[in-house]
Amino acid sequence: MPKITVDGIDYNTEDLTDNGKAQLASLQFLEVQMKKLQSEIAVFQTAKAAYIAALKAELEKSAE
Repeated sequence: MPKITVDGIDYNTEDLTDNGKAQLASLQFLEVQMKKLQSEIAVFQTAKAAYIAALKAELEKSAE
């Protein structure tokens, strides 16, 4: 039986009501979406660091 843990208590997902199963599905969907967003943020942070490095290099050239 698949189980979920909420507040340290294990529950059998098969025992959930239809509404409970819908809530669980929504929670699982949100967790996937949040992981996607976290991955996107990591990409954006990498790009930001690259742009900052490129800008610093240009500023150093201008200062010469």
